[in-house]
Amino acid sequence: MNLSPTTPAAPAAERRTPSDQLRQNPLIAVLRAARATDYDRVVEVLADAGVRSIELTLSTPGTFEHLPALQKSLGERVEIGIGTIVCADQARRAIDAGADYLVTPVVDLEVINLAVRSGTPIYAGGLTPTELYSAWAAGATAVKIFPAQTVGSAYAAHLRGPFPDLQFLPSGGVGLADVPAWLRAGAVAVSLGGPLLGDALDGGSLVSLADRARRAVEIVREARDDGRAGGRA
Repeated sequence: MNLSPTTPAAPAAERRTPSDQLRQNPLIAVLRAARATDYDRVVEVLADAGVRSIELTLSTPGTFEHLPALQKSLGERVEIGIGTIVCADQARRAIDAGADYLVTPVVDLEVINLAVRSGTPIYAGGLTPTELYSAWAAGATAVKIFPAQTVGSAYAAHLRGPFPDLQFLPSGGVGLADVPAWLRAGAVAVSLGGPLLGDALDGGSLVSLADRARRAVEIVREARDDGRAGGRA
């Protein structure tokens, strides 16, 4: 498939929208661990603090195998997706394992098409306008601007010029202080990794993790409230 900025975007009926959980709590915690069993307590702490969307990464061994157990124990409190997907085989395994959504670091049209056909939300990563629009036109739920730290939130405003309907979220090097600017720029959600998790997945303090998570949830809430107030002004 040869897509360019002149290619019509996928029909709205084919594109899965972000979940209600993510729309109401536009924050994704991105987890990378030495082994998948390290996820459990950290995900529980994040859920207790109000984080409602968790991305497990395939750089963590055992992620596919451990996802069903996490879904069984915490799936009613959080949505759990699988990220770092770079091929269709990984996408199929993630869907079969019960992933609530898929995340990629690159634009792979076969992966996007598979997600669209299965009805699974997908956040496809790219950086250039051509990459991001190609993913959007293929039916991505939203595009993941990656690595977001490289371009900053002002980049999103420039993208909205030629692509006013483009839905996006930033990932990669985004800190807590950056969250309000990205949400003001129109991000559907913000992905946080190290600045949120700290060393919690390496045996660090879960009390500190809970404090950071509550602060992140509060920052998101304040930014959204400010945005609503600005819209009414």
